[in-house]
Amino acid sequence: MIRPATRPRILLYILRRDIRLSDNPIFHHASLFAPTNNNTTTSKPSESRDREDSVLSDRFSQDYTHLLPVYIFPANQVEVSGFLRNSSDSSPYPEARSQLAKVWRTGPHRAKFIADGLWNLKETLEGLSCGSSLEVRVGLVAEVVEHILDWYAPETDEEKDQGADVAGIWLTADEGTEERKQEDEVRTLAEQRGMEFKVWKNETYYVDDKDKMSDLPNVYTTFRKQLEPLRSRPRQILPTPTELPPLPPSVPPQKEPFEIPSTLGGLKEALLAPLEKDLTFGLPFPPRWPESTPNAFPFNGGEKAAQDRLSHLISGGAMSSYKATRNGMLGLDFSTKLSAYLNLGHLTARQVHWAMVDFEKGEGPGKGVQGYGKGENEGTAAVRFELLWRDYMTLCQRKFGSRMYQIHGIRDYPKSKGKGQDLSYSKRWRCIDGAGGAGDDPLKTLDAFTRFRSGRTGAGLIDASNRELFLTGYTSNRARQNVASFLSSHLGIDWRLGAEWYEFLLIDYDVGNNWGNWQYVAGVGNDPRQGRVFNPVKQALDYDKEGEYIKAWVPELRGVTINKDGPSSGQGSGIDQQRLMGLYQAWRLSEWEKEQLGLKGLEWVDNPLVRINFTVGRGRGGDNSGRGRGKGRGRGGNWRGKDFRRMGNEDKVARTQSTDAEF
Repeated sequence: MIRPATRPRILLYILRRDIRLSDNPIFHHASLFAPTNNNTTTSKPSESRDREDSVLSDRFSQDYTHLLPVYIFPANQVEVSGFLRNSSDSSPYPEARSQLAKVWRTGPHRAKFIADGLWNLKETLEGLSCGSSLEVRVGLVAEVVEHILDWYAPETDEEKDQGADVAGIWLTADEGTEERKQEDEVRTLAEQRGMEFKVWKNETYYVDDKDKMSDLPNVYTTFRKQLEPLRSRPRQILPTPTELPPLPPSVPPQKEPFEIPSTLGGLKEALLAPLEKDLTFGLPFPPRWPESTPNAFPFNGGEKAAQDRLSHLISGGAMSSYKATRNGMLGLDFSTKLSAYLNLGHLTARQVHWAMVDFEKGEGPGKGVQGYGKGENEGTAAVRFELLWRDYMTLCQRKFGSRMYQIHGIRDYPKSKGKGQDLSYSKRWRCIDGAGGAGDDPLKTLDAFTRFRSGRTGAGLIDASNRELFLTGYTSNRARQNVASFLSSHLGIDWRLGAEWYEFLLIDYDVGNNWGNWQYVAGVGNDPRQGRVFNPVKQALDYDKEGEYIKAWVPELRGVTINKDGPSSGQGSGIDQQRLMGLYQAWRLSEWEKEQLGLKGLEWVDNPLVRINFTVGRGRGGDNSGRGRGKGRGRGGNWRGKDFRRMGNEDKVARTQSTDAEF
């Protein structure tokens, strides 16, 4: 396509959680404006990809000559003071800290992962050799957009002849309340200046958007049953552009007092600088990395890393075995570890689906792996189940809005007290500001929350998970459920503090899934069975049968003897479940053993936050042979005993949900 020499018409693309070139509707459509228009997206998508898709059939009144992709680190969610040009400058924005716990909203693990993804996309765009690239900015989204528009706006006729027009602004929808506010503010700017503005549908969902109900059921099972069979739901993926319109002849700089580094190393340094001023993050006893413990999430961010991970899972057979391994806690492949890539937009759910379809049809990688070419199996079906759960929680964010962040959650409460009253509504939470109505001492609550975050509660499974999270930005699906239940039910502490702590540390943080799943476990969300409580001792007995996970992340307990014949018996002598109880709760060790292991005097050993008097029943579970055995019922000491009325019942549920849709 040869265009006359005219004033450049710029399409401004604001990226958020769509950091990829492949299966990206905006890049796909922008490629239609490429100068030669001779690439994989030239033909009509509905014809070439067999997609009846209203989004792809849109016709635009504008003819864009240049594409300006911009990613903005939002100053209210990511601390940007590390980007200041001079050390003497001060940031015009308040610190990006959470509302209740006052912790950073984006911690070091996710910050590095986001930076990896941005730089990978930048290099990918530049590798197209068409003059494209990615620009990075910091600030509030609307302010950054306004600065770009003002920079291009001509003030004199002479400048008008030499300048360019921003003729349109595109971005992808995001269901978070802050993100929707960003959209409204940018829309207002576009309308004021008479330019095209379009919010594209978020196509990282698993299920086709037109099949999602406007009246979303409040129970996931109802939602799922209306969409089954899940394998037939996703649309085809979009072609990957091979050419895009170039960057404009001139690009506005970052607004002062900030500047953007020119290397990936510099970008990470700017993001981490304010966070690393206090590596304890306010904890008097921060976790330290245990010797010889491997990281279960040693992956970099970015579209390439996401595709490499997906290929590994398919060709190595981990997808097929997912259902059997998903409750694991140690290792690389017990779960897919795709959630971070999905949540940050480095990968789409339908890319995962179609990779599995190829495996199931025997047409892609994985030849020779069990299940290859034999259709959907238990593992791939379970992955689809989890992908739909991500959809559901995101749709809950759309439906409930700010109620996702309220202490009493999304429940529809009775107007008057009486028989059948919603228990989650009547519950009084322990808060660090005393506002929960529990009548407790806020300082004691803060102390308990601090010990919880430090991995020093005295409950082995909980401490191992919180130490792993602090050090790596990751912890397993099963561990997350137990941690959320422990904070909200065993300690009775405001569940939102836990959700904020996870927002700070998780690499795979997603607003809808994080807050929705914390509500679910805390009993104020859309769990149809309110009041279920996870017994962390019983759960450890089921899912950490030999205490390997606890010993990996709580090295102080590595010397605890769990073999039937004592410490000198070695492996193969069998595990004594009664001795495991001392590993799961160190307060149960004998005084002699505490002395020998150097545990005497440790607060979390001598004075655990909760003592769960769990025992292995006589004649039940002694052989440690599987679920359903050793179903003792714990009690939480003086900690809100009425909340433990269903302790142990979670083991009768075939499917309990994740705390952040990690899979």
